[in-house]
Amino acid sequence: MMELSTDRPTAGTAAVEVSVVMPCLNEAETLARCIEKAKRAFAELSVAGEVVIADNGSTDGSQAIAEGLGARVVPVQAKGYGNALRGGVEGARGKFIIMGDSDDSYDFSSIEPLVKALREGFELVMGNRFKGGIKPGAMPWKHRWIGNPVLTAVGRIFFRSPVGDFHCGLRGFRKDAYARMDLRTTGMEFASEMVIKSTLLGLRITEVPVILHKDGRSRPPHLRSWRDGWRHLRFMLLFCPLWLFVLPGLAMLLLGFGGGLALLSGPLRIGGVELDVHTLLVLALMCVVGYQTVTFGVFTKTFAITQGLHPPYPPLQRLWKVVTLESGLVLGAVLLLSGAAALLAAVGGWWRVDFGPLDVRTTMRQVIPAVTLLVLGIQTVFASFFLSVLGLAQKPR
Repeated sequence: MMELSTDRPTAGTAAVEVSVVMPCLNEAETLARCIEKAKRAFAELSVAGEVVIADNGSTDGSQAIAEGLGARVVPVQAKGYGNALRGGVEGARGKFIIMGDSDDSYDFSSIEPLVKALREGFELVMGNRFKGGIKPGAMPWKHRWIGNPVLTAVGRIFFRSPVGDFHCGLRGFRKDAYARMDLRTTGMEFASEMVIKSTLLGLRITEVPVILHKDGRSRPPHLRSWRDGWRHLRFMLLFCPLWLFVLPGLAMLLLGFGGGLALLSGPLRIGGVELDVHTLLVLALMCVVGYQTVTFGVFTKTFAITQGLHPPYPPLQRLWKVVTLESGLVLGAVLLLSGAAALLAAVGGWWRVDFGPLDVRTTMRQVIPAVTLLVLGIQTVFASFFLSVLGLAQKPR
């Protein structure tokens, strides 16, 4: 049996295999129990392990408790759950990392399934509280029945992730896989970012049942339900331009274009309602906004890839081979010339009546499409230049 060692591995000693990393901010009430359970697991599994306490500025003596029990304290000045965990993981020496909260809501003496899965070659091993069990009082009803199920469903739909409990605080991963994730967020959304990037990178992911216990603290948790839930959802939306920009934009673009074509030849009656040039104007606006929203999606995805926030995306890389600055300028020129020709035709009709009164229903069916084509042409030209600027940074990182 091996006991926890706080010394660095040296020649002739076993390297650390498992590092248990716990973020800590004033957890003096429960920290000792968590460390003792982790050390017990190391002994029972005969594993070379260490406990790393990522201290985020505790003022209740948590650091002394950890050091007194043989854990290694890594001070992290930057506030936030993500910052604390990033500092702790970077300071860990183990090949495998097990992370979990230090509020005694997870039993660190029961980490064997996570260690076993990591040894089998999985790169991210998620705990699943809904499969393992949630003790009475361990999770507020709004988290259990609304927050976690909704956010997990969004993550599974948006990113096709196999994970059934996105926000379980107990999870394990290989440290070399963690380096590939290149995690950036600082707060509670760190948990979502890890799952999303692991999925997008194609890492081997599995789940093991874990039990969530009522935490042992007498004070309220650091988690703020609505604030942190919104931060998770916001991150998912920003990290998935397909759902935030592209799909809504395409829906508006197709509806505006299709409806506009139907109204070009004349009014359209649906039941007792007659749709005419006023509706055509609204549909033209939908075309413009939808087109702009789709381009925003392409901008966002390209920027995320070039900045290392998102792994390479093959469909976008194929698109870049076709959509170049030159092809975009050609398309923009075609739209501009078409719009200018249509507008000149409308002005010609006005000239033929000596610039006198016009039939609004007739002229608006010429002017609205003409102006729409002009706006789309201008957007295409400038979007092509902007995408080319973003593309300058597309080099291997």
